[in-house]
Formats: sequence, structure tokens, C-alpha cells
Amino acid sequence: MKLYDELVWRGLIKDESSPEIKNLLNNQKVTFYWGTDPTADSLHLGHYSSLVTAKRLAKAGHHPILLVGGATGLIGDPRPTAEREIIAKETIENNIGGIHKQINDIFEGKAELVNNYDWTKDISFLDFLRDIGKYINVNYMLNKDIINRRLETGITFAEFSYTLIQGNDFLELFQRKNCVLQCEGSDQCGNITTGIELIKKKLGKEAYGFTMPLILDKFGNKFGKSEGNALWLNKDKTSSYELYQYLINTDDTMVIHYLKVFTFLTKEEIEAIEKEQNEHPETRVAQKALAHEIIKDLHGEKEYEKALKMSEALFSGDVKDLTVKDIDLIFKDAEKKKLEKESNLVDLLVEQQICSSKREAREFITGGTISVNGDRVVDLEKVISKKDAIEGKYIILRRGKKKYFLIECK
Repeated sequence: MKLYDELVWRGLIKDESSPEIKNLLNNQKVTFYWGTDPTADSLHLGHYSSLVTAKRLAKAGHHPILLVGGATGLIGDPRPTAEREIIAKETIENNIGGIHKQINDIFEGKAELVNNYDWTKDISFLDFLRDIGKYINVNYMLNKDIINRRLETGITFAEFSYTLIQGNDFLELFQRKNCVLQCEGSDQCGNITTGIELIKKKLGKEAYGFTMPLILDKFGNKFGKSEGNALWLNKDKTSSYELYQYLINTDDTMVIHYLKVFTFLTKEEIEAIEKEQNEHPETRVAQKALAHEIIKDLHGEKEYEKALKMSEALFSGDVKDLTVKDIDLIFKDAEKKKLEKESNLVDLLVEQQICSSKREAREFITGGTISVNGDRVVDLEKVISKKDAIEGKYIILRRGKKKYFLIECK
């Protein structure tokens, strides 16, 4: 397939400004840009879907410019619900540094990075009104979906003007770098068309844009920080293990779509995975492929192998080879129970509320459903102490096949 046809097959084109986009993508080599505001010091999985699309265009010979909005980040684009909080300039600068590093890693230093603060900081208010605002009709702005939805609850002039600043970004990149194409998530459609309009009215030239559908989870929520379900691309914020756990549990109804969006697997490879998944869904072959491709691309093969090892250790119960660092990652959000002194296992299970009574504890132990650091214990007289702890710090208790409890030794 040619590039445009592949993007359509993967479900990555929602809106197009012109039928000419197919020819641009398939038969020409153009400069394009994608942008984001530095609202955090890391991008998240929602951004990654757009970055993968940008990489597809780059692999096909198009030149990528990735814009981080040092100027627009100071304003904040309109949200459907309420005004965004103002972010301090120092925070913006720190966030830009983190995002630049991530983009450099993902694109192996082959993407051109720009900051719209560089050409926005010296524009006076009067110059902006005369050189930009004069070309965009207020009625045109009011018809933008995101602005129109905020009219009842109210929208400040700052957020109302955001589309003009982003439109000017496209104009600047068109003039400075011959950038003729912008691609963004579908929530940016109105801002893209503002840039196209400015270029047409000010320069009498044609520019283009297309949007990608926003990637949703199985509950219909965006993969975004504001949605409370952010999966950060920075492995210090979301570990490879956490990312693996999320991806391996992807709903069967979503996983093939995610393979098309997030991976560079070919159509033939994805269709083969889909066939195997339909015939043997219990193998979760599609989820495993998804986790492997994303983690490998973001963090490297070694990080994937590490996440896989940790996951398999927890699934099988063979946890003795885990390190304290591994355990901290796996049980990051779990309650850590304390062991102050040695204790009989029966008493410990009751004291730590792992079992409701000594009778129940004895039944679980004699039934072979209690394990300590992966070893099944059937001895009712078993004493647990710090000497049982992994690296002298943690004891992992398992009840049944899936219920784990972390004991921290003092």
C-alpha cells in the first residue's frame, strides 16, 4: 500500500482539508508538523499515537517538524469544560526540556524540533491584532466547535485567541521552513484550518492539514493527563512493567485497532495476529504483540524483556529472583504491611488481615494455597522472620493464584 492508503487502513485519517492530501502523501516529499503544548514534563500514550503517525510519514520520506508550544503553553488551548490553569514560565521551560529529550529518543535525533515562543515572544499586541487578527473573522472563530461549546459557560479572551496563535504557527513554519502540512488529533481541527486560512489570505498560497481520530480506551476516555488515566512515556513516571500490565490487559475489542495505530507491524502481520487471536483468544497473542512493539519502540528490547520477566514471575508465583527494585515497581501502589518481629505464619496471616481467623488461616495453609516468596507452605508451625525477606526487605505472600500481599521487614 502507498502511505495514504495505509493511513486509511489503519484508521488514522479523520478529517482532510483537501483531496490533494492523498497526492501529497503518496507522490511528493513535503515538510509537515505536529505540535503539543508542554503541560507536563513527559508526553503520554495519547501523544504517542500521533508521534507514531509522524514517524510513518518520516519513514516515507517526508520531513517532520515537531513543535513544542512554549508560547501556546502559557495560554492553554480551550477545553470543552472549563478554563485551564495558568502554568508558570519556569515549569513550561522544564517541561519543554523533558519533551525534547523524549522526541529525540523516539525519532533517534532525526526530527526537527521547534518552539513557537521563539517567533511569538517579540510580537507586540498591536502587531498581532494588525498582522494576524485582521485576517480572521470573529464569526469564523465562533463557529469553531471547541469555542462554540464554551459560549454558554464562558470563555476568556486568552483562550478565545488561542486558535490565532496556533494559526500563526502554521503561517510562520510555512514561511520559514516551507512547511505545507499539519497533522494533529481531531480536537485540533479548528486550529489547523485557522492556519490554512491565514496562509491563504496573507500569502495567497495553499496549505493542507489532516486530523487523526483521538485514541480512546475501552470506556471511551481519551488517553490523556486530564482524563486521569495517563500512561507516561517517561519510564520513570510509568515503568515498562506498568505499561506492559496495561497493554497486556487491553480489551479484545480494542487490541487489533491499537496494533494498527501504535505499531509498525505490516498489514499482513496484523491480519495473521488477528486470525490467531480469533481462533485462540486465550493466548492473548495480540496483546503480547502490542506490548512488545510499544515498549520496544519507547524503551528498548531490554526494558521489554525486564517487564516480561517481572510479569511472568508474578503470574507463576516464582518471585524469588525478583530484586527489591523490581518489587517496588510491581507493588508501587499496593499497601505495604509491616513485620516488626518474627511471627508464626498463622498469626501473621490474621494480624495482617490476609485471613479472617486462625481457623481460616490453618485451612488455607493445609490446603496448600499459601506461598511465601513463591514457595508453598503447608507447615502450621512455620515462623516468618526478616531472614525470609528478599534482600532483607520484602516478603511476598500469595493466597490462592492471584492475591498478593507485600510484607516489609523492619
